Amino acid sequence: MNDSKLMNRAADNIRILAASMVEKANSGHPGGAMGGADFVNVLFSEFLVYDPKNPRWEGRDRFFLDPGHMSPMLYSVLAMAGKYTLGELAQFRQWGSPTPGHPEVDIMRGVENTSGPLGQGHTFAVGAAIAAKFLKARFGEVMSQTIYAYISDGGIQEEISQGAGRIAGTLGLDNLIMFYDSNDIQLSTETKEVTSEDVAMKYKAWDWNVIEIDGNDPDAIRAALKEAKAEAARPTLIIGKTVMGKGARKADHSSYEANCATHGAPLGGDAYKNTILNLGGDLNNPFVIFPEVAELYARRAQELEGIVAKRYAAKATWAQANPELAAKMETFFAGKAPIVNWEAIAQKANVATRAASATVLGALATQVENMIVSSADLSNSDKTDGFLNKTHAFKRGDFSGAFLQAGVSELTMACVCIGMSLHGGVIAACATFFVFSDYMKPAIRMAALMEQPVKFIWTHDAFRVGEDGPTHEPVEQEAQIRLMEKLKNHKGHNSMLVLRPADAEETTWAWKLAMENTTTPTGLILSRQNVTSLPAGNDYTQATKGAYIVAGSETNADIILVASGSEVATLVDGAALLRKDGVKVSIVSAPSEGLFRSQSKEYQESILPTGAKVFGLTAGLPVNLQGLAGVNGKVFGLESFGFSAPYTVLDEKLGFTAENVYNQVKAML
Repeated sequence: MNDSKLMNRAADNIRILAASMVEKANSGHPGGAMGGADFVNVLFSEFLVYDPKNPRWEGRDRFFLDPGHMSPMLYSVLAMAGKYTLGELAQFRQWGSPTPGHPEVDIMRGVENTSGPLGQGHTFAVGAAIAAKFLKARFGEVMSQTIYAYISDGGIQEEISQGAGRIAGTLGLDNLIMFYDSNDIQLSTETKEVTSEDVAMKYKAWDWNVIEIDGNDPDAIRAALKEAKAEAARPTLIIGKTVMGKGARKADHSSYEANCATHGAPLGGDAYKNTILNLGGDLNNPFVIFPEVAELYARRAQELEGIVAKRYAAKATWAQANPELAAKMETFFAGKAPIVNWEAIAQKANVATRAASATVLGALATQVENMIVSSADLSNSDKTDGFLNKTHAFKRGDFSGAFLQAGVSELTMACVCIGMSLHGGVIAACATFFVFSDYMKPAIRMAALMEQPVKFIWTHDAFRVGEDGPTHEPVEQEAQIRLMEKLKNHKGHNSMLVLRPADAEETTWAWKLAMENTTTPTGLILSRQNVTSLPAGNDYTQATKGAYIVAGSETNADIILVASGSEVATLVDGAALLRKDGVKVSIVSAPSEGLFRSQSKEYQESILPTGAKVFGLTAGLPVNLQGLAGVNGKVFGLESFGFSAPYTVLDEKLGFTAENVYNQVKAML
């Protein structure tokens, strides 16, 4: 056990580095990092188990940071662990630096998650803990890792913490240990001005093990972590009362601790100088790891070498005794698309695409052993019960199934699934009604930013939800999600794949694309109502190109009709009326404009030739198809909220009929 004097010295070293990073950048948040330094020092120097030589080791403990503004604290402790150089710390928040203002996932550097929007980081940890439980149920003690999370007052206040706390407690995630940095200070005010809740009682009510300590006392932190590690039935919340800006001094040498001003701005001028001196740093060279601190972390590296060697030896013994399981685990963590017998999936004609999705999910449940599906209390409506019927839901003490009943918590569910994906070894999917993707948007963005291949399943895709009325009828949602196809990630690829299949068979191909997409999230947008199948002979393999010509279309057409989802069938009916008038028609199903625009210019031109007359039909905002229709094209869409009525009545009243397609096109011609 390391003595308190050394541990305090190491924590002060983190404080010096954090304050200096912010000062040099003239931007950032020093106070929280200085207050939390004691906890991360104890965690990384004594508890966190990982392999410095193999950062991707699947059996490692994982540390999820929720308050991304406390990145200087994380970078500093990771520098002590050899993951960053002091020069890289000095380039905090600069162009091209590996130390951005908020941490961005980089497993090789020890950063397990991108964090920033408060509340999401610790919810990722809940998902990772579920993934670890799922894997342990299949592979035993080789998957006995602990998931650590760090949360701040802001994360506790974000509504997502309600869902994360409830799910973790209900499932009894005893492999989850979360430190709550409770310092009574936030960016613009003291916490007492905005909340009076008893956080400890709240987590106890969710059936967490709650430990309250002095969060700046290394001995208390160590004791709490030992107690948390020994807990065998519940997740643990360690509430550490810490001091914002611990060690900070003002220009007049008075205390600058517990002050809102240190939360989100450099200490500045003489205050910075006095703080560095107070903490025992060198003003002329603050970017230093003290010799005794370097020795502390060198000893930990040696300890880890021994710990990891034993874990690898145990894994080797297990693998020798269980070669099939060992091979399976390796496959799970390879991150490759699973092998699925897509040709054997038989779809019924003229069914809702959500029902077709259920058929696919039933096949995936039996063929993809590391897939976990979740639903926000809608499994029998979003038809994820197609998967659930082949497995069973997680329960406290039983993770042998592969389904998470998340309850009514769309944002929490999405982040939990992202956390599963970040953990690795599992393929995560989650479902709800499309209109409630509004609740999920912050998580979808983070999944795209982190390139996590979560499958988002959205049913009840348009105003044809009908009697439920405008609160449940998506109109603008498709436009919002389609923007993610236009937004590029840092690798220059579409940040998301969005697919709205036209019928049951195209749904199978959409799911094939989703499962083969291992580099970005996928959104599947599915109908509630039955949809007429596309004409016989349709070549659904072309759906993999994002847009293609539907069977029965004519060459040298007078008009090209384009749509996605349910509206394609309406175009087919409208085309029949147009052909009676001698109009030559080509019909294009476009499940994904983003995927289509990724094809060669020659292919795009073969589907939508320059100068062609194009008519688009969409149940959402017209902008959904304007990129495909072009400046000379015409798009008929919905430009208002929906109405409560049977969907067949709404089709008639709102103009989503074959007759209106005929009238709209004739007016164009």
